[in-house]
Amino acid sequence: MALFAALAELPLSISSVSYELHEAETSSDFTRLSTTISLDGDGETGRGEDVTYEPADHRTLIEAAPTFDLEGEWTFAEFSSRLADIDLFHGREPGRHDFRNYRRWGFESAALDLALKQADTSLAAQLGLEYHPVRFIISTRLPDASFNRIETWLSVDDAYEFKLDPTSEWDDDLVAALAATGAVRVCDLKGHYEGTDIDQAPDPELYKRIIEGLPEVVIEDPALTEATRPLFSGHEGRVSWDAPIHSLDDIKNLPWEPDWLNIKPSRFGSVQSLLESIEYAQAAGMQLYGGGQFELDVGREHIHALASLFYPDTANDVAPAEYNQPEPTAGLAKSPLSPPDTPRGFEW
Repeated sequence: MALFAALAELPLSISSVSYELHEAETSSDFTRLSTTISLDGDGETGRGEDVTYEPADHRTLIEAAPTFDLEGEWTFAEFSSRLADIDLFHGREPGRHDFRNYRRWGFESAALDLALKQADTSLAAQLGLEYHPVRFIISTRLPDASFNRIETWLSVDDAYEFKLDPTSEWDDDLVAALAATGAVRVCDLKGHYEGTDIDQAPDPELYKRIIEGLPEVVIEDPALTEATRPLFSGHEGRVSWDAPIHSLDDIKNLPWEPDWLNIKPSRFGSVQSLLESIEYAQAAGMQLYGGGQFELDVGREHIHALASLFYPDTANDVAPAEYNQPEPTAGLAKSPLSPPDTPRGFEW
């Protein structure tokens, strides 16, 4: 809890709350909406991003536009506790329970940004740490189980590295082509999603194809069933977890103590939950890498800042937002990303 203790007593003064909606097409073939939450006070503005996936939830937030009685004087810890007591969805049940964490993170990250700016400091300085260049990889799906998108990206820059979402349509030839590039770092089996457009049912043939055909790749979020669990015998050290992780208890309750974890800050909801989980995982020797939620605005900066502080050198799925455009393009920022010269607040 040492990390959160360094933030808990930061004074926070809020005079107003406002929202801004963003919308963009993505490389995963869906339209992304997100909402920037701005908290103003003492001549400063703190900004966070709500990455809830249901478009109607964003529109409801903006149309209702209440301030949830957040104005006033707080410590950062007091403000966090206040958020825990508020229904940030106005009585509407979100499409998934974890969307409550996503929205809370939007407000908490905005409050942290504001508190740090009001204290005229940065997250790194307040924690007594330093920002480092951030290595990133490209996360993408492969339309029609084709190698074409990877071939196009590598024609732009043959140094690119990838996190991919295998599907049951992948065959041996595609896996062999991917292996030959030497550029795939993570395969996300999406085994813990239900009721989404990206669900991937547990598929023993697919799992075996990935385990054997891409032997150096970290394998994220397999669904462990009677048919699939034996496939990972002796390969447990290659398995990483993402979607099931929303708290420290979730980490402790995994099928085995993992060697790898994907840290998506918005999944944790609160800054305290995120930081205590990072501290625990680091003390246990787990290798962490950052993940994103198709952020369209300041939320991308926040995942860069956290990766820069805690896991800068791993295969971070935190490429700048331009990499989420539907088609590969040239002229984008290259890995690693350099830290800002004069960081302030939660900005990066």
